[in-house]
Amino acid sequence: MANREELAIIRGARSGRADAQLELGKRYLFGSAGLPRSLPTALHWLDRAARQDCAESCELIGSHIPLDLARVHATPLAPWYERAYDGGNVRAGLVLAQLLLEDGRAAPDAQRTKALRALEEAARAGFAEAQWLLARRPDIAASVSAACAVQGAAPAVRPGAAPVRERAGQLDRRAVARPGTPAPDAQAAPDQPWLRRAADNGLAEAQFALLEQSWAAEAWQDYLARALPLARALVDSGSGKHIRRLAPGEITLLSRTARLLADGKGGEEVGNEEVHAFWELAAAEHDRHAQLAIGLWYARMQVDGARVQGGSGAANFKKAIRWLLLAGEQGLAEAWYALSRIYLKPEFSQRNVADAQRYLEKAAEMGYQVAQLECGNNAWRARRENESNDVRAVFWLQQAAAQGNAEAAAAIRKIAPRPDDAAHTETGALLGCVGDLTAHPLLAARLELAAQFGLTRAETLLLDVAVADQGHCLVVDIRASYGRSKRRLVMIDTTQERQTLDRIVRLFENVDCGPGGPEGNYRQRLYRLRTLMADAAMSGRLLDGADGRLAPAGKPERGNAAYGMAA
Repeated sequence: MANREELAIIRGARSGRADAQLELGKRYLFGSAGLPRSLPTALHWLDRAARQDCAESCELIGSHIPLDLARVHATPLAPWYERAYDGGNVRAGLVLAQLLLEDGRAAPDAQRTKALRALEEAARAGFAEAQWLLARRPDIAASVSAACAVQGAAPAVRPGAAPVRERAGQLDRRAVARPGTPAPDAQAAPDQPWLRRAADNGLAEAQFALLEQSWAAEAWQDYLARALPLARALVDSGSGKHIRRLAPGEITLLSRTARLLADGKGGEEVGNEEVHAFWELAAAEHDRHAQLAIGLWYARMQVDGARVQGGSGAANFKKAIRWLLLAGEQGLAEAWYALSRIYLKPEFSQRNVADAQRYLEKAAEMGYQVAQLECGNNAWRARRENESNDVRAVFWLQQAAAQGNAEAAAAIRKIAPRPDDAAHTETGALLGCVGDLTAHPLLAARLELAAQFGLTRAETLLLDVAVADQGHCLVVDIRASYGRSKRRLVMIDTTQERQTLDRIVRLFENVDCGPGGPEGNYRQRLYRLRTLMADAAMSGRLLDGADGRLAPAGKPERGNAAYGMAA
């Protein structure tokens, strides 16, 4: 409760006396026996005193009122910060620059130039907020450089600025240089010097931004040099009674630091216990890489299931599965693959091959190359149990080969080869020789299919196109109509092949490809093709069946291979 003296000051301030408003503002600013400390109330009375040309009120606003409070104030405070800056208060100049430059408020050119100069002085004086603003706003940094070039070389800090900064005494703790960090005016690296200075002065945002750049550039030593002390500080702060939730950037910092140390990158000598502490803290905050590492640590194995050499203690698969499931549910394919290895281990009491295959397919579906290769090989070995397993095998092998897996590519060449002998090429070659096929659109589509995918004559005429298309491959299976044939697969390798097949499938969409359909049975289809071949031979367009050259014009004889090719 306010005492008599303070009540008199309040009455004087309400009556409009500048000295009373200043005094009341001080009491609310620093607190007193009868009045609580309140920055918004202090700003209200100091602002009213400043409107009456009170220089000390401007000085107090510039020294103690933070940027966030100045932004939401009902009246513009930039003139008071400017006046305090003119009196040598570097901190007031920083807030002035943030109000005018960062917020994009309209200001006269002279005031904007003064704000640019104030921002540079604050940055050179070691204010981390000024350095961070110049680092993340290249446009403002360029304006500062241009203003300095026009005005000529200026002193880094104006005379009288440092004492005012000391007198203010209300700096954010992050702007104070920590022990062991370079001096504010130390020469920084040529690439983004302001960012490095802000990080060296302990500004968290600048530190994380610099760490992100080092991680993207794969500068592991530079990353660990900055990240390891921060990670250790986070572990120390989390070991007390009052455990706080970590920010996303801090969780990533712990996880990445542990990954680099576990992989032996960066040249830092750190014990396994400390690395495990990083993993545990990050895993508790739901970092998926940390959860994977903790799960593998409990299982005493690597991702591929190999036991970790020198691991102490027995594996705890129950705890390992818990952590690996959490990592897998967050989209980490390696976790699903590791789970599949656990369920195949003979020492695991709940060994289950079906569960192992389910987790293996989860990893493959998420693009894990090793899992895709194994799924393909497993499906190919089980093709006798289910004939369609060869289609699944080709699918997974194709996915792995697309990621550069040489073993998968070699397996595809064995499972789904592209024969180039005459039996698989001569039918497709007829497409350009039999003349106009407008009257026979289905036959023309079949010949185009034969030319694109290397089909024999029987396969060309009898293939059920819609059933054969499996998306990633063509299943050529005409055994029901042509007993001498064998089931085989043809890969769809290019976009052009996919587009051609889509167009032909649409053509056959509502067509019965069986003997009762519009094309008739095999003998009728073969007779139609031979008739077109005979017409082509009469006009001299047909390819010779023996050497692939154009046959001479003339009447074909029954012994001509081009006329009566065997089915």
